[in-house]
Amino acid sequence: MKLYSTICLVLTIFFVSNIQAQKAKILVLIHSDNGGTYKLAKEIATGIEAKGEANAYIKQVKASEHPILKSIPVAEVEELTSYDGIAFGSPIYFGNMSTAMSEFLAKTVNLWSNHALEGMPATVFMSAGSGAGKELAIQSFWNSLSVHGMILVSNGMRGYESVDKTIPQGNTVLGTTSLASLNNVERPSQSERLLARLQGQKIAKVALALKGTFSQKRPSKKDSSQTDVHAVLKAKQIELPKVPEPAGNYQPFVRTGNLVFINQVALKNGKIVHPGKLGKGLTEEQVQEATRVAILNVLSVLKDAVDGDLNRVKKCVQLTGIFNTKDDYTQHAALMNVASNLLVDIFGEKGRHARATYGASSIPVNSSVEIQAVFEIE
Repeated sequence: MKLYSTICLVLTIFFVSNIQAQKAKILVLIHSDNGGTYKLAKEIATGIEAKGEANAYIKQVKASEHPILKSIPVAEVEELTSYDGIAFGSPIYFGNMSTAMSEFLAKTVNLWSNHALEGMPATVFMSAGSGAGKELAIQSFWNSLSVHGMILVSNGMRGYESVDKTIPQGNTVLGTTSLASLNNVERPSQSERLLARLQGQKIAKVALALKGTFSQKRPSKKDSSQTDVHAVLKAKQIELPKVPEPAGNYQPFVRTGNLVFINQVALKNGKIVHPGKLGKGLTEEQVQEATRVAILNVLSVLKDAVDGDLNRVKKCVQLTGIFNTKDDYTQHAALMNVASNLLVDIFGEKGRHARATYGASSIPVNSSVEIQAVFEIE
């Protein structure tokens, strides 16, 4: 009788282990500010596990002290390849993913160079504010995943017939969002929760079908920690311009000790991009475009200062943004975020800096923006 019981126990363990091995293993990887994205993540996870064919694992990209988030484990870049699919969740920042999510993805360059995520299914859900730009944000998120060669799983029109159309909802054909700032009802709304569960079911179905069809090799932690800045630029399809010629008796940069000082305006191909004054013929979007041009010029000069090797940059110490604006304009910081976010995207933690922004009645060569930067280099 004892032998019979032992055999039954061994067989039970064997069959349970075999069933678990056949299930798809899906990571729900999030950044959440105040818990809105996490609430959607739980619905995504419920959908993933609804048919018993997949297991969901919710993790965040950085630790949080928020009461409902602090117990969620933090993911490591190296573990991404061990899953059969990934559902990415993030708040929407200016029509894009959050800074924390962007910083995490910036660390995946080693995975990208090793084709480690190619063929893995991925889906995106986001927590929006009013909903403006929600499709743009998901498409922007998709760009990073496309570079990795991941298979993008969209929502389509799933669940639309069941959506409560008497209130604004975050449904999109690309992925579920929640309109967090529209608090006339609890958010995520019941309809948004339903769509998230359906999205979870879909990623589970695709992940199960593709399970075992792509490599799940786990790169060494040592290699993944050595981020190549030039590989980041290539992965993000960022091309640095030629170093602008000085317009007077000065140098593009000055180095003293380990510090490099740089000033640049929005000059591109010999012409100023969106010249003039904000509020007098120029929009905020145009000045933000000019700001991106100016910071790319800064990076081009910086590359020259380190003899072509941006991996020698130890820290961005200070950025100062000077904007040609009307006297009553006050949103300079939002304009400068374009430059700050780009540096963090490229350099990660080394790109975080002190910052000042202010307005001016005019800027040389009629540029709408001038950026001063200080970097510490090796």
